Amino acid sequence: MDVLIANNELKAKAFLAEIEGKKPLFIATIATTETAKIPGLSAAGMNPDFTDFTPPADAELLLLGRCKSIAGVPITPDGIPTPGLITMSVLRLADIPVLVVNGGVKVKPQVPYVDLGGSSGRDIRSGNSVDNVEEVIERAKILGEHLAKVSDYLVIGESIPGGTTTALGVLSALGVDAQGKVSSTLPQNPHSLKAEVVAAGLKAAGEKFGSLKNNPVKAISCVGDPMMAAMAGLVIGGARQAPVLMAGGTQMTAVLAIINALEPKALCNVAVGTTRWVTKDKNSDICGIIKQFCDVPVLAADLDFGPSKYPGLRIYETGLVKEGVGAGGASIAAMAKLGGAITKDILLKEIERNYALLMGIK
Repeated sequence: MDVLIANNELKAKAFLAEIEGKKPLFIATIATTETAKIPGLSAAGMNPDFTDFTPPADAELLLLGRCKSIAGVPITPDGIPTPGLITMSVLRLADIPVLVVNGGVKVKPQVPYVDLGGSSGRDIRSGNSVDNVEEVIERAKILGEHLAKVSDYLVIGESIPGGTTTALGVLSALGVDAQGKVSSTLPQNPHSLKAEVVAAGLKAAGEKFGSLKNNPVKAISCVGDPMMAAMAGLVIGGARQAPVLMAGGTQMTAVLAIINALEPKALCNVAVGTTRWVTKDKNSDICGIIKQFCDVPVLAADLDFGPSKYPGLRIYETGLVKEGVGAGGASIAAMAKLGGAITKDILLKEIERNYALLMGIK
């Protein structure tokens, strides 16, 4: 399989062996936060206000193969299409079912979804960013546990613009050193801006680095986002029944840190699945964050868009976007399901086919 191992080789190989040939369920956890609208933080949308539409549009793309909330597909300000295009392509290729879970969005997707009763997040600089965190976690645990009973394992991804900044916020509140280590959709990672935003949020909440290490619920409430509560609960509930592949980049480290503080034994049944672009990123350090508090295996889909005939895909190789909507984990699941019959070259051909269709290229 075209899968690289970035952390804990022994456990990673065991996890891959366990999921090979199995039938997963892919869960897309969607949410929004006002934090994404801070200028210069996120490339998930043509402009900051557009970030409210990115998660619902990603959800529609996964289920319909096109978006209804917006015309076309979510793109960065540079015109690079959402990584949801990768996820949609690989899940369809491997015939993996998709369920959308709403952690808290402003704009509801025009497809079926499960609602956990969360609401969209506020700007973390307020120090009071997410409502009813505990309730959402508890509901998500129930959902995760039952979904894991009807599938061999769960692959859980996310779509939330601004999520690496809120990840830095929660990691900092929990006492994990992630300064300069979270990734970015932008080629120039705005680390100092993220640090400023997080510092303002912690100050407004009357907290400091590590002061909430035993209170992950409050950490999310003060400086987190609604995706975290939903995903942490889904992973904890799911891991009680079946293996769980957390599909995403450095945002997954914040969810892992939350789970580690709430129910550490859940992590025995968990791995992170991301892309080569995240694990090889010189401006972030996913494994360096994780190793501070747990030893969960990290797998990376060895996607390579270098040979692509489309500049909009080749640009991924320059470090733009990198990951999102569970692209890496979905790719790993697709390869594992068909036991090596799907290679990265086959994935690229399918992604290119859908890219041409969606971008209207003849």
